Amino acid sequence: MASDKHFDLAVVEHDEWLQPVAEQMNRRHGDYLRVMGEIERSSGTIVDFANGYRYFGWQRDDDLAGWWFREWLPEAQDVYIFGDFNGWQRTQLRLDKARDGVWSAFFPDAMYEDRLTHGSLYKIHVHGANGWHDRIPAYATRVVQDDQTKNFTAQFWAPQPFEWHDEGFDPSSVGSLLIYEAHVGMAQEREGVGTYVEFADKILPVIKADGYNAVQLMAIAEHPYYGSFGYHVSSFFAPSSRFGTPEELKYLIDKAHSLGLVVIMDLVHAHYVRNLNEGINELDGSDHLYSKPGEAGYQKYWDSMTFDYGKGGVRHFLLSNVKYWLDLFHFDGYRFDGVTSMIYYHHGYEPMGSRESFFGPGVNGDALTYLTLANRLVHDFRPLAVTIAEDVSGMPAMCSPVDDGGVGFDYRLGMAIPDFWIKELKDVPDEDWNIWEMWSVMTNRLPSVKTVAYAESHDQALVGDKTIAFRLMDKEMYFSMNRDSQNLIIDRGIALHKMIRLMTITTGGEAYLNFMGNEFGHPEWIDFPREGNGWSYAHARRMWSLSTNKLLRYSYLGDFDKAMIALVRRYGILSDGYPYNLQMDEPNKTMVFSHGDLLLVFNWHPSASIPDYALRVQAPGKFVLELSTDETRFGGQGREDPKVEHFSYPCEVDGEIRHFIQIYNISRTAMVFRRKE
Repeated sequence: MASDKHFDLAVVEHDEWLQPVAEQMNRRHGDYLRVMGEIERSSGTIVDFANGYRYFGWQRDDDLAGWWFREWLPEAQDVYIFGDFNGWQRTQLRLDKARDGVWSAFFPDAMYEDRLTHGSLYKIHVHGANGWHDRIPAYATRVVQDDQTKNFTAQFWAPQPFEWHDEGFDPSSVGSLLIYEAHVGMAQEREGVGTYVEFADKILPVIKADGYNAVQLMAIAEHPYYGSFGYHVSSFFAPSSRFGTPEELKYLIDKAHSLGLVVIMDLVHAHYVRNLNEGINELDGSDHLYSKPGEAGYQKYWDSMTFDYGKGGVRHFLLSNVKYWLDLFHFDGYRFDGVTSMIYYHHGYEPMGSRESFFGPGVNGDALTYLTLANRLVHDFRPLAVTIAEDVSGMPAMCSPVDDGGVGFDYRLGMAIPDFWIKELKDVPDEDWNIWEMWSVMTNRLPSVKTVAYAESHDQALVGDKTIAFRLMDKEMYFSMNRDSQNLIIDRGIALHKMIRLMTITTGGEAYLNFMGNEFGHPEWIDFPREGNGWSYAHARRMWSLSTNKLLRYSYLGDFDKAMIALVRRYGILSDGYPYNLQMDEPNKTMVFSHGDLLLVFNWHPSASIPDYALRVQAPGKFVLELSTDETRFGGQGREDPKVEHFSYPCEVDGEIRHFIQIYNISRTAMVFRRKE
């Protein structure tokens, strides 16, 4: 029997499904231990190893009274540095090459103090197998774009030290994560690019007031194309200059911490931009500096370059990047983007789900080793930091502790949930929705795998897709959201919008995520400035005024979201574990489940409202209404009297005594009752 066998790894010992592949799991963990051993022999600890940002680029040397500049370019033939400090003379200042492929030069204050100043512009001139090119160094910490030429240039950045005020901030003190996914540039209502300071002063208070306790920031690392949403990174150590300076980003994070908000960075280590002018592709002249050579280094689905995770210099670069944002910017953790693309050579575009798909030749073992190292680094350096994996494949042990043989993520994204809602809204009339399927999708997770549930994210808000609100109400949103108007499509849309969110947050996971504006049904899709729309910012912003305009129905959705978040926090629903299924009534599309003393009733039927409906409760007591999607303050009809008390009564069912109450079971309505003794 399996239980009589010995397995080296706890993750295998406790999961029978993994026991037939115990050897592969041991080998996978062994690869991690081997690389970790190399790191510890060379640097002592992985935290000390990940200090590339303290060695490369511009580094102050007070003993020698000057600045060092260093860059890793092993196959470059010649490297020069030039900028406004030397009149842009390309071949005047040659760097020296060491055996490890690091090129360097020293700039003494005696010669450069008045020329190499804070804000100076510079580039490197690299001669390699691909010719001579002016490039931006990989470790540049500040990159700016010229307004006229649109070209990007590195900037010598040596400001006064930033004064932090967040000492003692504890990310774990907020409890279960309620994440507000946001994009700084498009967070403002005005047409244009928002700034770090505007976001800090205007948007963070909104997030706090709405009850969320974490903000997840997209598009932080520099990227040449604004419309990439930050996913085609060019400079991994430079905060996007579109939104302001690095110190202004620090101000944002410091302000968030003062409000008690955790700040999570959307970290893109799955790929990088293909551009030579702005990015790190072919930086030393070869096609295999940060990638594998040839087609193996190209991500054809995203038109970008992939990292060679098995190469020591690449691991050093990426792990240093992981530590950099935690150390210098005080981020509280990461949502690792594109994990599925990282861990499979087919990037997730082939069928998955079988045991073979998780352990066959399509798996990129080097990427799994890197992600394990990254999680070890994060949690060794900042034990309270959080890591979230965007993996749609369900790779086993992704969220198991590293020492148990897992990859070490704290959470995974529940990506099947938004996919399910999209499918239902697109393909199935709501009178035919299968409540058993709904329940299965929402609760389909292992007890040991903490999941971030979400009904939709930024993906659904982009042009080419549709938000839940837009799928439900479509063009009617533009004409019939006035509170005085009568429209059945709007009525249905508002009702289901609230139910879908409440269902997701109370059944889908141990954390919850919402993309900014989606909570109040933002009517505009996201369309970044491009030639096809006349380079307009009209659709790359958030119209917050809709959520506070009491003449419009958007405010109903926003008010409900605030009440829902408050309920979840007050009763610790996310930390309560799985909901307990009490009753499933398929003909009446009604499901009943509980979380502690809370009783939740969802009637998905479009028309069947049933008086004196008997439903099972978790224990005897008096039940009072805490929240209803049908309340008039949320745009409902107010068909349930909140003052009515529902007393339980016993009834024998299949030889057991169970307890029931009777309610008015209202169509297209979710109600939350609280049990009192």
